[in-house]
Amino acid sequence: MGFLCSLHVLVLSNNNLYGEIPSSLQDCPLVSIDLSGNHLSGILPSWIGSGVKILHLRSNQFSGIIPRRWCNLPALHILDLAQNNLFGRIPKWLGNFTALIFGNGIIWPSFYVNYVEKAIIVTKGRELEYGSTLQFVTSIDLSCNNLIGGIPDEITSLTALNTLNLSRNHLTENVPKNIGNTRFLETLDLSKNSLSRPIPESMSSLTSLAHLNFWKIPSGYQLQTLIDASIYKGNPQLCGSPLPTKCPGDKTSDGPTFSDGSGSAEDKQDGDGIERLWFNVSIGLGFVVGFWSVCGTLLVKKSWRYWCFSFCDDIKNRIALIIALKIVHLTRKFGLENN
Repeated sequence: MGFLCSLHVLVLSNNNLYGEIPSSLQDCPLVSIDLSGNHLSGILPSWIGSGVKILHLRSNQFSGIIPRRWCNLPALHILDLAQNNLFGRIPKWLGNFTALIFGNGIIWPSFYVNYVEKAIIVTKGRELEYGSTLQFVTSIDLSCNNLIGGIPDEITSLTALNTLNLSRNHLTENVPKNIGNTRFLETLDLSKNSLSRPIPESMSSLTSLAHLNFWKIPSGYQLQTLIDASIYKGNPQLCGSPLPTKCPGDKTSDGPTFSDGSGSAEDKQDGDGIERLWFNVSIGLGFVVGFWSVCGTLLVKKSWRYWCFSFCDDIKNRIALIIALKIVHLTRKFGLENN
């Protein structure tokens, strides 16, 4: 592949490519690699050059771990390895990406802008197309893999990071306490994992956060301004204020609740139905308890049974006597009037 030695941009996404990425590409001064949406397999190439700014390898069949040699990629500001078969822990050296610490302030060469006018980036819960502003996008997407362990604290040093998606893995342990240091983070997706609680309070200081996919929403500062229901749609595991769904262990709501409007009537009907059900059940239980409290006592106590029947007979006789006297009284009254 000697004729490719001057290749700067490699875009072969959404094809039917198979096999491994050829190592001969390491001789090319690549700035952007997009091989997403293929059937490529094998381990991730460790020869990726230090000049690479964008690396799109999502939706393939790569396996293994993220290569250690990638720690020397100072210009990398978009890393997309989502929807592969990667395993192992998230490497701590991800915190070494210079462009994600200080920002990608380097002016892109003119040939890059001419060759790559548009690119698709998954951020804010959807695919967005970027053009001239692509150079300012910073993103790490490792979602839909088999990564284990915790989220390394070193990732909080990426203060220029805009998008972090670690969803649909097997991550455990706690979220880094200093996650709030990533102050320019706009999208954070940690859903579909087994992360431990509590959520760090520092996350409330993410003043640029616009899209959140978590299991519980912490309160405070910027997060209290994100009350648009559309932000939380499609996240059935989310709980906590301002959502109406309470988290396990919550006694009261931390703030106002809302719904998206589409299911509010159904939710109200479900609530009314549950209340009616419990009301009917309580009436039925009260009747049964009261009935058997009396009848059960009469069946057990013979003396009480005699007294009860005597009492009932006495009441019956009294009522019959009162009715008879009333009839006699009315008969005499009407008889005198007729005379």
